[in-house]
Amino acid sequence: TTTAAPVRVDIDFSDEPFALAAALVSPAVVQLDTGTGLGSGVIYDSSGLILTAGHVVDNVDTVIVRLADGSSVQGEVVGSHALSDIGVVRINVDRELPFAALADGSETAVGQLAVAVGSPFGLDQTVTAGIVSATHRILSNGPNNVPMVQTDAAINPGNSGGPLVNLAGEVIGINSQIFTESGDNAGVGFAVTIELAKLVANQIVAGEEVQLALLGVSTTSTSDGTPGALIQEVLDDSAADLSGLQSGDVVIFIDGEPIRGSSDLRAAVLVREPDSTSTLTVIRDGEQISLSVTFGRTG
Repeated sequence: TTTAAPVRVDIDFSDEPFALAAALVSPAVVQLDTGTGLGSGVIYDSSGLILTAGHVVDNVDTVIVRLADGSSVQGEVVGSHALSDIGVVRINVDRELPFAALADGSETAVGQLAVAVGSPFGLDQTVTAGIVSATHRILSNGPNNVPMVQTDAAINPGNSGGPLVNLAGEVIGINSQIFTESGDNAGVGFAVTIELAKLVANQIVAGEEVQLALLGVSTTSTSDGTPGALIQEVLDDSAADLSGLQSGDVVIFIDGEPIRGSSDLRAAVLVREPDSTSTLTVIRDGEQISLSVTFGRTG
């Protein structure tokens, strides 16, 4: 028997890292035609599961999926989640499909090179390159108040749902939106972090209502600029309240993972399972203490 594995290539691209990344992921990148618009997606399982942006498929039951080899098949929309902007499509074919590897999102770093692949303006298999500009950007004024990977790799209409990958061709985010005044790329694009995408997709595929972990606090930056998330308010009877977290505490670690600010804390909470337990390390009155918290759930 053989075990399915992500796409691999035998060509030496050691001097052209962008070309290697594109070669690794492009066979798994698809174009989605909803009948009213085009989007992108990436096959992440050899059985035919496709990750895409939720807003691409949120009002349809089926889509036409154009594969990298040029063939087209009908896809079933398994489901979508508005807050995270993640959707899942399933296709059934009589062969094993090439699929992309999903990265360990905790290793995504500011400044690392990144490649976006998709179908901007209907031009399928378009590859653009840039860097990771931020790893946990919160768009507080947008519809998706979740942590995003920010990139300057060109992302344009039609790229939504396509993968943002590292130089190993591993998916680090699902392209979601751009910040622009003209409607075209302005060097500020955003992709849903792969950790959040995986968490949401797993629930969608399982037929569950998507629920995310909830701490129950409002936070801000520390007054002196030191790393950490300053707790402003703790909601009554929330997970934070039950753990003993207090207003004025500064969260500096969660399960040993450094928390540099409010965005880091929100990102770390959202990628954990509802009802799971973590250890928060906080500074209280100049002393470092540890608290065990069992997260609540949204919805």
